[in-house]
Amino acid sequence: MIISTTKLNSILNSPNIILIDTRSFKEYSKDHIPGAVHLDLFAFHWIDTTKQGIENFNRQTETLFSFVGITGDKKIIFYDEVSGMLAARGVWMLMYFSHPDVSMLDGGIKKWKQENLPLETKSNGFKPATFSGKINSEIISGFDYIHNNLDHLKILDARSDEEFNGKIIRAAHAGHIPNAMNIDWNRNLNEDGTFKDDEELSKLYDVPKNSQIVTYCQGAYRAANTFLILKKLGFENVRVYLGSWGEWGNRLDLPVEK
Repeated sequence: MIISTTKLNSILNSPNIILIDTRSFKEYSKDHIPGAVHLDLFAFHWIDTTKQGIENFNRQTETLFSFVGITGDKKIIFYDEVSGMLAARGVWMLMYFSHPDVSMLDGGIKKWKQENLPLETKSNGFKPATFSGKINSEIISGFDYIHNNLDHLKILDARSDEEFNGKIIRAAHAGHIPNAMNIDWNRNLNEDGTFKDDEELSKLYDVPKNSQIVTYCQGAYRAANTFLILKKLGFENVRVYLGSWGEWGNRLDLPVEK
């Protein structure tokens, strides 16, 4: 799920790669890794995890990735400014569709630039194809799954302490999902923007390996980053709550803690 700058540079000219820059178009236009196409994943929020909502999310995702040109035989690499939440969201989305070869660039373009690796400014277009994949329902959660299993789930909130405690309000309700534990996703990263090593991360996520875990944040971007960390550490039963606080905090029928 994670590729180094050295490894990416060595395969950069492979025709089998689709390299996706998930930053804003303004940042992409300034400079990007050669051959990269642009896809600002922050534009694709989703806060409806009813059965119909998930079906619509599936269809939209298939349309989006078809436009990008993703097929099962392609190696897909997402990158961000650092080992960030946007690239992580892309990796999780493709894992959700059981894509066999998807990863994110460790350290993002920040580390790429620090190593004086090549850049370009010209935009690269998509080559649309028909994307399809097998839905992996084991790595996604809706609000119902959490509400029905609150007593035995380990719920990890990847937001800031201020959001978790309700000091920063970004929904109708302030606070967090009952029983949630707050570990800010920024703590996953070193100062250079790469992921911390497994020893440090294991101390941070000191929960039993057999836990049933759900990660969430405001819109399931930071939560996707935490999801990748947990999978990297060998946790098997991990889901991302797609609707996250953008859905839970705006539903008046769901319980909230401060």
